[in-house]
Amino acid sequence: MASPSSAPLGVLLTNLGTPDAPTPAATRRYLKEFLWDPRVVEIPRPLWWLILNGLVLTVRPRRSAHAYQRVWTDQGSPLLTISRRITDEVQAALERHRPGAMVVRLAMRYGSPSIAQGLTELRDAGARQILVLPLYPQYSASTAASTLDAVYRVLKGWREVPSLRFVRDYHDDPGYIGALAEKIRAYWRQHGQGDRLVLSYHGLPQRFADLGDPYPQQCHLTSALLAEELGLRQDQWVATFQSRFGRAEWLKPYTDATLQRLGAEGVKRIDLACPGFSADCLETLEENAMTNRDLYLAAGGEQFHYIPCLNDDPRHVQALTDLVLRQLSGWL
Repeated sequence: MASPSSAPLGVLLTNLGTPDAPTPAATRRYLKEFLWDPRVVEIPRPLWWLILNGLVLTVRPRRSAHAYQRVWTDQGSPLLTISRRITDEVQAALERHRPGAMVVRLAMRYGSPSIAQGLTELRDAGARQILVLPLYPQYSASTAASTLDAVYRVLKGWREVPSLRFVRDYHDDPGYIGALAEKIRAYWRQHGQGDRLVLSYHGLPQRFADLGDPYPQQCHLTSALLAEELGLRQDQWVATFQSRFGRAEWLKPYTDATLQRLGAEGVKRIDLACPGFSADCLETLEENAMTNRDLYLAAGGEQFHYIPCLNDDPRHVQALTDLVLRQLSGWL
């Protein structure tokens, strides 16, 4: 076992997760783990067990599998493929900063590679001090807090527990905002600028916000900072929320309804970006770039441009690397 002074520092990058394959069976396994998390669905467990197993998991897996098939690549799930590239690039950047001092691993909150696998790999690499960085810029109990829950469940079974640091959010981080702005500017330089920029974030039940979840406020602050960085007027952009599930009210305005309204009002070109997603995934590629695009065009819009997520762009990798180095201050 390495001594504390010579052991590398561990960095665990985490993301939401993905099925192992775009099939109903694999999607059902993934959804069962995801939707059973009490941070995601806050319904009393006995009642939710009946709804989940008696209704949701009998209908939704086939529908979700079809959606995954539309975005699946030869390399597999876009989210997993891109997250692995981000992890490799952050590792390379940290290695250039201080060779051998840090080891980076990827884990998914649901599915593979698991939180347990990522933490075990860091322990096996000799790390006794670990930084957990969920790749969710905006905090929500259903994402970041759920990740911390999973980390603690794993560590509960360890004899030797590492020192632990956790990045709660980075929604207003200047490096992150700058990377977003440059991504959009680069797209506009190549494709021109649309009439309206729609900034679409993953939705959240309104009840969660009413109970104190800061997610909507952080999304709106990210949007305002990004619009300011881009020099946009208030009437040139709008922040919206997507991916509703169930019949309850979710955060508004809804992305799909907003796009339909803009199309009907005669807004000819929409540019849509997803600042809350660190990597392109089902919700960005299938829901926005395909389904919501069709809704906008059917409502009367003429051009829909989807601006990809930050993914493994160099400025995104640099922003994450700088964030890691700041968080590791005192350990290095």
